[in-house]
Amino acid sequence: MTAIATDYEVVIGLEVHCQLKTASKMFCGCSADYAGAEPNTHVCPVCLGMPGVLPVINEKAIEGIVLTGLALNCTIAPFSKFDRKNYPYPDLMKGYQISQYDLPICRDGWLEIEVEGARRRIGITRVHMEEDTARLLHRVDPVTGEAYSLIDVNRSGTPLMEIVSEPDIRSAAEAREYLVRLRQVLRYIGVSDANMEEGNFRCDANISVRRKGETAFGTKVEIKNMNSFRAVHDALLYEERRQIGVLEAGGKVEQETRGWSDERQMTLSQRSKEHAHDYRYFPEPDLPPLKLGAAFIERVRARLPELPAAKIARYRGLGLSDYEAATLAEERPRAEYFERLMAALSGDDARRAKLAANWMLGEVARWLNANQAEIDRFPLEPEQLAGLIEQVANGTVTALVGKDVFEQMVASGESAEAIIERQGLAQISGADELTGLVRKAIAENPRAVADFHAGKATAIKFLIGQVMRETKGRANAQVVQELLERELQQ
Repeated sequence: MTAIATDYEVVIGLEVHCQLKTASKMFCGCSADYAGAEPNTHVCPVCLGMPGVLPVINEKAIEGIVLTGLALNCTIAPFSKFDRKNYPYPDLMKGYQISQYDLPICRDGWLEIEVEGARRRIGITRVHMEEDTARLLHRVDPVTGEAYSLIDVNRSGTPLMEIVSEPDIRSAAEAREYLVRLRQVLRYIGVSDANMEEGNFRCDANISVRRKGETAFGTKVEIKNMNSFRAVHDALLYEERRQIGVLEAGGKVEQETRGWSDERQMTLSQRSKEHAHDYRYFPEPDLPPLKLGAAFIERVRARLPELPAAKIARYRGLGLSDYEAATLAEERPRAEYFERLMAALSGDDARRAKLAANWMLGEVARWLNANQAEIDRFPLEPEQLAGLIEQVANGTVTALVGKDVFEQMVASGESAEAIIERQGLAQISGADELTGLVRKAIAENPRAVADFHAGKATAIKFLIGQVMRETKGRANAQVVQELLERELQQ
């Protein structure tokens, strides 16, 4: 499509549905761990919507949404209630969804994002609790060509949070960053896997455009069917351009729901939304109102870990770069390993942070990438790795030998000290031991010697390399260089 006209502003709000990670469903005792299960095996009369059954509130789910609200800087309502949201879709067998309407558990929060160096707070209108729906699978009979649908009730009744942002987002890039940071927070606090590809973190977007300087919102379009961060970004960028194109051509943007097609890389009209759907909300008669006391809220607050933004700021304060801090804090298990590694090292905070960061972003990251593994599969405990790092840092072994010892440690689990002692890998720093090797390198490489005397700086590096090869990387390179310079000047 053509470039976006610069005299327009895009206004975006996101509605995120996120499944909570609980053992059982929201209102019954069925297992919520249905991934990979045979269809309709995690079901009971409650989640099947049978007449006369009574739902029971899952306390762990309430703790999860309160923890989420606290992490997103929300006000936690001391009084809230559940409501019936009535609509006759086939994925809700009982004809309604238990949700929250006018009294959600969490409201008035915010999440800070950073795009191209600019930090902004995106308001969060509300976080409310509801139950997930069943899953429809659409099929076509290969013989008759007739379309039909199957229903899998395993997902029905799973605890589901809806996180609604304010219309504060002003670009597709900001929308993607908001989702990335939101997922990061949800994973940090442990309430959800928040995986878009697996369907437990789903997003709908509302988007409109207006002339810069205008305060009234344009006509809103809802976009669905986005199953990745890239899809959200691309769908919003396409829709922004489409709406501006309509207005520039003298047309009028229609209020509608559109779906994103990954294959065609465009949004497609699904249905008109000229009138708001009347869900006929009314208080759920089978559930009591929720009254959350201060003691309950504080008990949940005590479970809040240090969140990514605070952790990154603290790492920066230890002297790490923005990149190092953000990468190490990206996932909670990685940050926890890093901090245990720092704690096992000696010296001041800056030294420990830099040494730990260098190895975490170097050898450890390389091993994880090569083995397609996360940090929880890394075979060395932080205290084991710290033993190797100290051996390299204090000069017991060279950095080159340290890398070889690292490989042996991850393969065998043996300590750095044991490997170094058994194989005699300690660094050679004594002039008496190295002088003979230096003189041998000079004698065997007359061309490099001539290049050195001709002023070529790289010549001495070549000679250092010869000594390092002779000692299998054990020679102290600084001592070797000093000896070479002394011998070559004679």
